Amino acid sequence: MSNEAVLLEKQDGVAIVTMNRPDRLNSVTDEIRTGLRERLDDACKDDEVKVIVLTGAGRGFCAGADMDGLAATSKGESSASSGPEERDYAKNEVEGFDGGFSYFPTLPKPVIAAINGPAAGVGFIMALYCDIRFAKESAIFTSAFSKRGLIAEWGVGWILPRLVGIARANDILFSARRISAKEAENMGIVNKAFSDEEFMDEVLAYAKDLAKSVSPRSVRIMKQQIYNAQGETISENLESSMKSMLESFGSDDFKEGVAHYMEKREPNFTGK
Repeated sequence: MSNEAVLLEKQDGVAIVTMNRPDRLNSVTDEIRTGLRERLDDACKDDEVKVIVLTGAGRGFCAGADMDGLAATSKGESSASSGPEERDYAKNEVEGFDGGFSYFPTLPKPVIAAINGPAAGVGFIMALYCDIRFAKESAIFTSAFSKRGLIAEWGVGWILPRLVGIARANDILFSARRISAKEAENMGIVNKAFSDEEFMDEVLAYAKDLAKSVSPRSVRIMKQQIYNAQGETISENLESSMKSMLESFGSDDFKEGVAHYMEKREPNFTGK
């Protein structure tokens, strides 16, 4: 399906997926939700793509749910949603995350949030479910829910304390206060905040280096391990990780990883 609400561009092994409602700070509608799922799926099924960068058009990342839709809901009204088109979505072996925007960990490729402006409400949650998060120094974060009479939706009460700790998660969710990119970096909400001028260049340089220099197979399996480990005991994780390591010894990417190091050349990983 063609969906101009979400765009996809490819650069050097990186898919840039852009929410495209700049006049509304990319607030979430059915078109955004559907288009995002489909464009991410397109990127996952493209063998040229090794890394996905998710961002927003204009001056915002995602301002949360569209306020017109929330207003209708508050009056007991609802709009019909066709949902994503029927397709066989690309998935890894991560269990238990397939809902809302929590499905990002089930994508078999790494997803980097390029937070170029306000990330609020469900936009904040969307960023949290990305694997790595970078932000412009001018970006602002807020959960927003308590100021709308809402609660910690879409599993944010599960993932946020794992990133920042319980006390900080309580502060962020209870107060719905505005958090600067620098504070978000200090808390661990984002990996790094970059100057506005250098932001996208820095994000793409990181993503392109990831696409070029590391094994897609290794990243795919490590992503599965990290998210599945959240529900494992240490003994279960030791057992599953050792099994995966032994399987890695027979992979093409392991052989290439050794060969390119010994031959002092750039790697040519296939993801197999």
